[in-house]
Amino acid sequence: MNNTLDNKLTRIGVFYDGGFFSAVSNYYTYHHQRRARLSVSGLHEFIRRQVADAEGVDMRYCQIVDAHYFRGRYSAHEAESKNRLLMDRIFDDVLMREGVVTHFLPLQTRNAVTTEKGIDVWFALEAFELAMYKRFNVLVLVASDSDYVPLIRKLNTLGTRVMLLGWDFEYTDQNQNKRTTTTSLTLMEEVTYPILMHNIIDDKTKRSDPITNALFITPEQNRFYNPPAATVAVSSPNSSDTKKSKIAELKQGFGFIQTGTAQQLFFFHADLENCDFNDLKVGDNVEYKIGKNDRGPIAIEIYKL
Repeated sequence: MNNTLDNKLTRIGVFYDGGFFSAVSNYYTYHHQRRARLSVSGLHEFIRRQVADAEGVDMRYCQIVDAHYFRGRYSAHEAESKNRLLMDRIFDDVLMREGVVTHFLPLQTRNAVTTEKGIDVWFALEAFELAMYKRFNVLVLVASDSDYVPLIRKLNTLGTRVMLLGWDFEYTDQNQNKRTTTTSLTLMEEVTYPILMHNIIDDKTKRSDPITNALFITPEQNRFYNPPAATVAVSSPNSSDTKKSKIAELKQGFGFIQTGTAQQLFFFHADLENCDFNDLKVGDNVEYKIGKNDRGPIAIEIYKL
């Protein structure tokens, strides 16, 4: 590359907080009317366009030269026991195809609480070091936590502009509680280019915008992300406490199973064992066990029959 072109090129580094990105993608898959996962390739194209507009340069000279994904992760045996191993590998393939380098640390469980220990520190150290050596013009954070504020202040000392892709959203969790995720205001104030993605995605004037729509995978691609039940099914439970009934109602990411009484049984999308929530229909026959959360009995270990 000659010096003239080298000086023109706007180098972009993209850094994903994997836990946050996964939560956002699950929100759009199970709780939002889009009913689709985020597309990494579509997001990268969006980033290039946003950087080109913000920097006032031709998009051809805005290139993602580095991308990194950080997340805590279950061991292979734990992931298999939770029926997550295949889905983890499928997403690994997606990241690999898009040239995203993965960084994993083992999840730690203490007192029945699973946490990502140390991953945000690794994220910050790696982002700062690579910004120094690779001379990113713009570093893009897919994150929402104020813990990244010190990183941004350090990047500012290098003269690296920082673009933030943040999301605010709300959903109902497995305990039927409202869960809210918001992007830190302090984080937004520190970056050069703050972008609240939910505002763009939910903007009715952009409903037919191909760039916005490309942020989500197509229904055809969605079948790849969510393999058919026969591919991921495990043996159906045979214990005496297994029950059978039908899906009575489906909401955004959760639903209810008929019980033969006036009280229907709540279930959460994460408790489905051999199908994806979006493949369920009211009236489907299911097999399940009775579990409990802080509000009472719920259905767990649910198999679509």
